[in-house]
Amino acid sequence: MRFKTSLAVLLSLTYSLALAADKGSFDITKRSLAPTTEENVRFQPVYQSEQWSAAETAVIVCDMWDLHHCLNATRRGAELAPRMNQFLKTARKNGSLIIHAPSSCMKPYEGHPGRKRAQSAPMASNLPKEIAEWCYSIPEEEQGVYPIDQTDGGEDDDPVEHEAWAKELADKGLNPRAPWTKQTDLLDIHKNDVISDSGVEIWNVMEAEGIKNVILVGVHTNMCVLGRPFGLRRLASNGKNVVLCRDLTDTMYNPKMKPFVSHFTGTDLIIEHIEKWVCPTITSDQLLGDKPFQFKNDRRPHVVALIAEREYVTNETLPKFALEHLGKDYKVTILHCDEEGKGERHDIPGAAQAVKDADVLLVSVRRRALKAEDFKAVEDHIKAGKPVVGIRTANHAFSLRGAEAPEGHLVWEDFDAEVWGGSYTGHHGAGKDVTIAKITDHPILKGVDVDSFDGTGSLYIVNPIADTANAILSGTIDGEPTEPIAWTNKTKFGGKAFYTSLGHVGEFQQSQMSILLKNAIDWASSK
Repeated sequence: MRFKTSLAVLLSLTYSLALAADKGSFDITKRSLAPTTEENVRFQPVYQSEQWSAAETAVIVCDMWDLHHCLNATRRGAELAPRMNQFLKTARKNGSLIIHAPSSCMKPYEGHPGRKRAQSAPMASNLPKEIAEWCYSIPEEEQGVYPIDQTDGGEDDDPVEHEAWAKELADKGLNPRAPWTKQTDLLDIHKNDVISDSGVEIWNVMEAEGIKNVILVGVHTNMCVLGRPFGLRRLASNGKNVVLCRDLTDTMYNPKMKPFVSHFTGTDLIIEHIEKWVCPTITSDQLLGDKPFQFKNDRRPHVVALIAEREYVTNETLPKFALEHLGKDYKVTILHCDEEGKGERHDIPGAAQAVKDADVLLVSVRRRALKAEDFKAVEDHIKAGKPVVGIRTANHAFSLRGAEAPEGHLVWEDFDAEVWGGSYTGHHGAGKDVTIAKITDHPILKGVDVDSFDGTGSLYIVNPIADTANAILSGTIDGEPTEPIAWTNKTKFGGKAFYTSLGHVGEFQQSQMSILLKNAIDWASSK
């Protein structure tokens, strides 16, 4: 009995000394999504900066197998691995524990020091219930709707390529449905690392090492990364300070399944789901000091939408439009103001971070003064000549009618003139339908049946528009002068701009509005 006690103490001491030689810390910025309403309909990004002790941090590598039944998944894993290896190397050098978890592949590692380390870890006194079992959901997720249909398994291979790949695997004596045999050789496994696919073993090791913080990397986000016994759900629900490294993962999603978006947008949707209901995320550059990883085939321009108006419910219409019409071709970030007035009405959380990375800025804002850092990001985007698209209230987006901005906030009273080339002075009142007419042919009007397009919102008074502007649609109501309602412009700073005074909820109920806006974004993003 005395021998067993001494052995346990010795093992525990051995674990502690293994990482003590090279300690450091990480400055981590966690991102999560918080609801703007009590109904959990719309969300804002929340950023939280923390300093983590590297010695109290583990990185778990989930199912980075050598092969996969999906050829595209195999390819993406191989592309992801070198960046992941850099991340692991940096974390390891600073004193973090690296845990390799290639599920169902323990046999090749029999006798490896990392495998023995997992097997010999003392049994934790706080071993969570069900830590050995797969976790399909946690109660928090019941508040939302799972964003993608993965019932087909998520394979996104070309059928001909997939058949050839399955034959190639079978010819090698491998099971085409589960061909993995080990972790990819593109990831280094050091003697002080841990190798295990057991939730019990991994928990025991982490408790023996005093691990408080966990970073999950690997695949696949919507399946193993979330559901494994050592995955995000189990760790988050059992008190670990766990994050997903959102640029070091990939999803099993087939674009032929709902919501019919690109593979990479499918990953984005799962990440958003995780940030809402499971745990925060980080990016690899926070340790490596460069830029986040991006797959070479992910060529989506980034559209950032700023939504801060209550009159035309674009907080509902624009997200629906974005998912249905932009999800195949664009990366989309939608940012909302506080809708319940509990925060500062002028604030759009996350704007400074997102707009810096935007290829196209989409504006649906009414009379807000942005925080200085958010304002600068918008200003820098436009003054750099990057494209901008605006709807409805965007021509008075950052105007307070001459009123002083709150402390720490800025206005842009000349935004209409300098960006859109307009001169908005009001509108002709509600209650009269607007007759829409084509002024000139333009790519933005491709597929837009102008004759069947009815304006349901009040007609804005915007004349005269600038000489640099090209009006493509006009609107008329009885007894009032005709006004341009859609035009392109070359901004004061040389960038492409498109503006339309359309954007009423009744207009978004017509397919023509979505076609027009999608075409405008395509036009703006084209070089």
